Parts: sequence; C-alpha cells; structure tokens
Amino acid sequence: MGWTVSPRYVGAAVSDADAQTYLRAVEAADGQALELGVQQAVNQFVLGCKADGIWTAIKASCILAGARTLNGCLVPLVGTAPTSYNFVAGDYNRKTGLVGDGSTKYLDSNRNNNADPQNSFHMATRRTNTVSSAENTWFIAASGITGASALAFTSIANQISIRSRSATANVLTLNSGIREAPGLIASSRTSSTNVNYIWASVSGSLTQNSEAPASASICIFANQSGAAPTASRFAFYSIGESLDLALLDTRVTTLISAIGAAIP
Repeated sequence: MGWTVSPRYVGAAVSDADAQTYLRAVEAADGQALELGVQQAVNQFVLGCKADGIWTAIKASCILAGARTLNGCLVPLVGTAPTSYNFVAGDYNRKTGLVGDGSTKYLDSNRNNNADPQNSFHMATRRTNTVSSAENTWFIAASGITGASALAFTSIANQISIRSRSATANVLTLNSGIREAPGLIASSRTSSTNVNYIWASVSGSLTQNSEAPASASICIFANQSGAAPTASRFAFYSIGESLDLALLDTRVTTLISAIGAAIP
C-alpha cells in the first residue's frame, strides 16, 4: 500500500475513539494519510459535539470535506455510508465539499425517514456556495408523502419550505439573498407541534403538527426519487434525533473552517 496510519492516532492529537475510527476508515478509502490539522479538526468536532450533548442524536452523518478522495468523503462519520448517484471525482473539493449539478447528482443517505422517533428528529446540511435564485429544488428530503420530511426552495422568490414528519409544509419568506447563501440548512422537531430551523443566517421556530413518519430513504441534493436536485455544494450532513441546531451550526462551521485552514 505504501503508507501506514500515523502513530499519532494513539496520542493526544487525535484522542477520541470515535474520531480515530472515522479517520482510519477515511485514510483506508483514500489510500494515504490525512494532514495532522485535518485529523485534529475532526477530533475537536467530535469532542465538541460530545461536550455539547448533541453527539448521540446524530445517527447518520458524513463530513463531505477533508478526505483526499471522493471515496474518502463518502465514509460515514456516523451510521451507514450513503449511496452516490452520478458524482465523479471532479465534483469534490477537499475544502468546500461535494457539488451537485442541478440535474442528476444526489446522495441517498440510506437512513429511513421513520428510523427516528416521530417527535424527535433532525436533518441538516452545510452549504458552502451561493446558489441561483432561480432554483426550485430539494436540499435534503424524503418528500411527497404523508409524514414527509424536507428542506427545499419553492418556485417563488425568497421562499423556503420546511416539513418535518408532516404532509403540510410551512412556507417562509426570507429577505433577498438569504435562502441562496452559504450556511447550515437544518430543522429539528422537538415535540408533536414544534419545529426549530436554521437557514443560513436565519433561525426560528414554527408550529407544525407531526404525523407518523413515512417509510422513505432521506436523500441529500434531491428528494428520495432524485427529483428536483440542487446545484449546491455541501460539506456536511447529519440526520437523527432532535438536537440544538445552534450548537450544531457552531461546531460544523468551526470544523469546515479548520479543515480549510489545514489543507495547503
């Protein structure tokens, strides 16, 4: 193979066992070691999420940045590896993540919409580019069905659509440019009626009655059938039980910034 995993994995630089397991798997997929700074960024992210009390709520997740190869970036941080549809090596940037084409490219997370409790559920993506205001797309979704979950644009300027275990979406109007901007795009259902959300620089809560979650795989860059995909570039996603979105946003933002700083 021509390389070995660095002994730093058993030292203080990468001290968390879950971070070690993930980094070993990424290096095996890449066929070479990662920069120490990238390893430390991942280690600090995992430790930080544990300190914040949000780690155990994350049931399926990929850091779509940092790895040296497309195969490496699809190694799951938590849960099952996603299935890639039509992504190629050129779609991946180590600092900013994986970019869609608004046509055929998406990821199936292989995490079912009904795998988490009806009234405790989150899904999130971290976008690193600015997309077209003309997009009418899904970002992360198991949609079009009763008990659906989705974060999407509508066809009307400045509008976003949020569903969390509901056939009925809450449509919100944001100030111009916010819905297309980089940042965390996420929702977290905390009860049978309350859903918290973050969309780039905007956050809040909304009232939305929950339904029994439908059985459908949650996809990123599109809905579960690959329809209406986005040209967004994502550097992270997570799915699981309810968590504090502000804490997740801070941890993911710090992670992506640290990865970018560590890569020449």
